[in-house]
Amino acid sequence: MQSPILLPLLLLLLLLLAAASPRPVLSRRHASPPLATETLDVAASLSRARAAVSAEAVPLHQSAAAAVSTEVVGEEHEEGRLALRLHSRDFLPEEQGRQRHASYRSLVLARLRRDSARAAAVSARAAMAADGVSRFDLVPANVTAFEASAAEIQGPVVSGVGLGSGEYFSRVGVGSPARQLYMVLDTGSDVTWVQCQPCADCYQQSDPVFDPSLSTSYASVACDNPRCHDLDAAACRNSTGACLYEVAYGDGSYTVGDFATETLTLGDSAPVSSVAIGCGHDNEGLFVGAAGLLALGGGPLSFPSQISATTFSYCLVDRDSPSSSTLQFGDAADAEVTAPLIRSPRTSTFYYVGLSGLSVGGQILSIPPSAFAMDSTGAGGVIVDSGTAVTRLQSSAYAALRDAFVRGTQSLPRTSGVSLFDTCYDLSDRTSVEVPAVSLRFAGGGELRLPAKNYLIPVDGAGTYCLAFAPTNAAVSIIGNVQQQGTRVSFDTAKSTVGFTTNKC
Repeated sequence: MQSPILLPLLLLLLLLLAAASPRPVLSRRHASPPLATETLDVAASLSRARAAVSAEAVPLHQSAAAAVSTEVVGEEHEEGRLALRLHSRDFLPEEQGRQRHASYRSLVLARLRRDSARAAAVSARAAMAADGVSRFDLVPANVTAFEASAAEIQGPVVSGVGLGSGEYFSRVGVGSPARQLYMVLDTGSDVTWVQCQPCADCYQQSDPVFDPSLSTSYASVACDNPRCHDLDAAACRNSTGACLYEVAYGDGSYTVGDFATETLTLGDSAPVSSVAIGCGHDNEGLFVGAAGLLALGGGPLSFPSQISATTFSYCLVDRDSPSSSTLQFGDAADAEVTAPLIRSPRTSTFYYVGLSGLSVGGQILSIPPSAFAMDSTGAGGVIVDSGTAVTRLQSSAYAALRDAFVRGTQSLPRTSGVSLFDTCYDLSDRTSVEVPAVSLRFAGGGELRLPAKNYLIPVDGAGTYCLAFAPTNAAVSIIGNVQQQGTRVSFDTAKSTVGFTTNKC
């Protein structure tokens, strides 16, 4: 028989042992997972930034053909692909119209001013389409010199996409024989055009203005031609029955002139004949030194549509780099990450992508799906745009992203905001830093993890860096080119997919 005193002593001993024992399973269960991070090479990005505004900045190589690399050209000839080089606008030759900025901060502020106009114009165009505004409901935004002299353009001006932020250019051959001209590349436009002689009013461009009378392949489009009817704003020249076009952009830029067909030559590719383009005799706007625009939108008059290209891709070089990347048509290579390509029921111009969420530091943010969804009228959604620089997110989605990023960067010294950026850091005494990884998550499970330099960018040459996202009160969100840099973005309209492949420029 056990002693009545022994039992309480045994119980007390067991309690003491339990209290002293470690509980590793319980502690691991409640521990937070490690933060996923990306390394930002501060020294390298600051070096590129300072070089971009230095007197020794390397201008674009002036080759007439602007051919792509030997490897790409070889693939192009074997598989019938078209390809051409892309360059950042800030490396246009200074003697041909590039105005040098006194400091990198001045350059960044100029970029952000253009970008604000561009983003507002894209949002306005998307909202107008979702609201069911017809081109016939619109009134002319400008009475141009060309209209005043010819008095023949009667159609309304469609307020469209701002071109002030055409950040990437390519060398395109126009006419026969081909004249090499700098052209803005734009996924948010459907009408390709160039400035033409005679000029009623032309802005300054890097190359001589195209003279259609010197091209053997130039031909006017008649008013009864279906291509003329595809224009948002068109009219007839009474004396000849030729089609006239007019396009106005949301930043105040516009182009007016004759609608025609012409031969375009991309790089070393075979010439493409009978491409419908605008021959602008009255043009105004912030087009820098570009001679015109190569439209890559989804409408019937865009360049991909006219050559029946169901796939095309581009890779955008760092905007502070003088190097080049490529635009390719007919490239159907598999992408690392794919997402649904969504088309608006009201406009065919823009490429919408099925974005489902965001993650910071490896943790999925709590953002309602409605922040990225397109409704049945075409309102909302997320556009992938080559011309907008900074990604715009719904205010609630942006706040969630910013707050999570700030929580993960508490060891970094904060500084005041710059322009549209409200989350900035002083990294002047750092050579590299670890920051939370930021990923875009797509419907279907795809996830694009961004390199740190695509979302924490320098805004001066002294070491101030800012989170390169911005909030918007518009219904539509936009994935901008800062987040796309260094990634090959591909569009497959036949399969309705958008692809992303990193480090494939």
